[in-house]
Amino acid sequence: MSQADTLTRSLWPIRSLGLFRSELVTVLRRWRTLALLAVLAGVPVLIGVAVRIETGDGGSAGGGGGGGPAFVALITNNGLFLVFASLAATLPFFLPMAIGVVAGDAVAGEANAGTLRYLLVAPAGRTRLLVSKYASVLAFCLIGTLVVAVSALVTGALLFPLGDVTLLSGTTVPFSEGLLRALLVALVVAASLTGIASLGLFISTLTNSGIAAMATTVGLLITVQIVDTIPQLHAVQPYLFPHYWLSFADLVRDPVYWDEMRSNFQLQALYVAVFGSAAWARFTTRDILA
Repeated sequence: MSQADTLTRSLWPIRSLGLFRSELVTVLRRWRTLALLAVLAGVPVLIGVAVRIETGDGGSAGGGGGGGPAFVALITNNGLFLVFASLAATLPFFLPMAIGVVAGDAVAGEANAGTLRYLLVAPAGRTRLLVSKYASVLAFCLIGTLVVAVSALVTGALLFPLGDVTLLSGTTVPFSEGLLRALLVALVVAASLTGIASLGLFISTLTNSGIAAMATTVGLLITVQIVDTIPQLHAVQPYLFPHYWLSFADLVRDPVYWDEMRSNFQLQALYVAVFGSAAWARFTTRDILA
């Protein structure tokens, strides 16, 4: 191996980091992305205000077991539960829709704008460019989730009392531990979105139309969500990427139940491996005409 090749390999991580930073800044500067983040930030405010109005006369905010309804019922006792309720409310559609839009536009949007060919003229390489784009989508998964969580925490603190947290299992823990569990829940939710992110990126490599890629990704999301609710299709439901999304609720129990979350992580890893590989195979072999 020549000295030039050795130098090029040693600079690969630095150049990759710079390319990732550039891709992430590009994503976050788009008005469409800012609008999506504004919608995500507004959902916890709407939930908090609705619960505040409903319980203002001493009424109940609702009830139920396990998922969103149980969290909503506990918001009036502790504003921290608005974080859990907001993530449960946005995870089925709002968060994955935002991820689908960003992922679907990652490659197809560049091709549609005519900038993809110029990106490949630079000494970046197709693999590094695709990895950087996927990394920027994953970063948006985390950013979008944290936007929901932080908005919910601020809204919950303004509208409801904060203090020791009574978990779904009935155990009471200090507020600091409850806050830590809220952070872990946000990280689990962000990890749950990696499957739809890889699927959207793969679709983005199949077309030169950003709108078509985004619409296809969101359409598949809605279709899979519907399939996951049909009892007659229970045999295939454990293999659908949103099937274990609400397993994060087990982090709000004592002891924590890990079985469904483990299944969720394994399923998302499978989708990342399959559709990430498919996106790489497609992108590294396609003819770039725009």
